[in-house]
Amino acid sequence: MLEAGSRIVVTGSAGRLGRSVVTALAAAGHEVIGVDVAAGTPSSCAQVLPADLTETGEAFEVMARYRPAAVVHLAAVATPFSRTDGFTYRVNTQLAFNVCAASTAFGVERVVVASSPTVIGYGAPGGWTPTRLPIDEEHPVAPWNAYSLSKLAAEHTMAMFARSSPGTAFAAVRPCFVVAPEEWEGAPTQSGHTIRERLDNPELAGVSLFNYLDARDASEMVLALLDRLPDLDSGEVFFAGAADALAREPLAELLPQVVPSTAEHAAVLTGTTPAFSSAKAERLLGWQPKRSWRTEMGDI
Repeated sequence: MLEAGSRIVVTGSAGRLGRSVVTALAAAGHEVIGVDVAAGTPSSCAQVLPADLTETGEAFEVMARYRPAAVVHLAAVATPFSRTDGFTYRVNTQLAFNVCAASTAFGVERVVVASSPTVIGYGAPGGWTPTRLPIDEEHPVAPWNAYSLSKLAAEHTMAMFARSSPGTAFAAVRPCFVVAPEEWEGAPTQSGHTIRERLDNPELAGVSLFNYLDARDASEMVLALLDRLPDLDSGEVFFAGAADALAREPLAELLPQVVPSTAEHAAVLTGTTPAFSSAKAERLLGWQPKRSWRTEMGDI
């Protein structure tokens, strides 16, 4: 277990997931240091520091100043195609490298790095076919844009530091389409659509295979991972998704209509079964998501 009152640096603390992670860690009794160039970090942070972590010196200064026990690295260009490809790749890969390097240099004990399910490669213009469903951590990766490539690079960066720095325990999380609490009430999601629009128009949610995850569940998963990290093999990767799909119909029927290449494997996705499996997180961390679109919005 992570000792109560531990100091934890959360990068990207003002982001969609960062806000919930800060809230959950503070509620668990930890001293949370938020690092973000944007405003919006929750007041539950003990301190907030605007820092450009793509600058190596700033990343090292953050760790030197706070000497945290753990780091949760969420800062990134958060969505594909929201910036130029070169910018997205440079920023996301440099962030991951600098945070991991600074963490190991200053003796941080536990580091969690945010990746993305997009590393799997769904949505590729030339077509994509899963090797099996539901998708788990053993599924082959095939990034096809700068964002997904940068996230895979972040995973490999994390794994490299895990191999070279045995004093720090590392893991990466691939959180599904994160839904902040206010987005259940109708605020736009990261795609610009509302949740109701994604339910009403399966083409919108089908692009990401109907995956999603409440930000509070994601935060609880991060907390469980921080607690268990020393007992795991350093460098593990975990999917984290809701226990159901963001769809009114079973994916066994709906997914082949939206993504025809899934037809061979979709039959197993009966009932509310999602396309991504979080079984590894349940097995190794004891984590299960508590919230779904049905609990937050009703079976509309």
